[in-house]
Amino acid sequence: MEKTAGPFLAIYLNDHLAGAAAGVGRSRALAQAHRGRPEEERLRRLADEIAADRGALLSVMASLGVPVRHYKSIALSVAEKAGRLKFNGRLRERSPLSDLVEYEFLRLAVEGKAAGWRTLRILADRTPDLDAAELEKLHDRAQAQIDLLEDLRKSAATDVFTAG
Repeated sequence: MEKTAGPFLAIYLNDHLAGAAAGVGRSRALAQAHRGRPEEERLRRLADEIAADRGALLSVMASLGVPVRHYKSIALSVAEKAGRLKFNGRLRERSPLSDLVEYEFLRLAVEGKAAGWRTLRILADRTPDLDAAELEKLHDRAQAQIDLLEDLRKSAATDVFTAG
């Protein structure tokens, strides 16, 4: 890898790590909000996968010698929690609109994660510390997560906008 890519790659990976921390928090909260509902198990598995993907990113960073900048993860985690406090048409209970918005948020986050894995896959050809096959698996898992979130999003949109 070129010497000038080092600091930029460290920034890039730490930004993705911060996003991953927010994704873990949001996916776990979403799974918790669906306790006892048909989507609960799929959302719990999704949250577990998102947490595992964060762990995989930490492993990639360690193999590349990229230090973790905790302040970025903390800042984005606080922003994610603040993002849960939004006007959704109901004051005391969860609105069906909340599901739709959160599925869209998570889908966008997973799209970003997938792009990150693709970027690292490009670098793997020149960087022996990156495992191209593992990056492909992580990308494939992200794509499956995107597909799941899109199915859930469509269902939520139907529920929100066609409920009588």
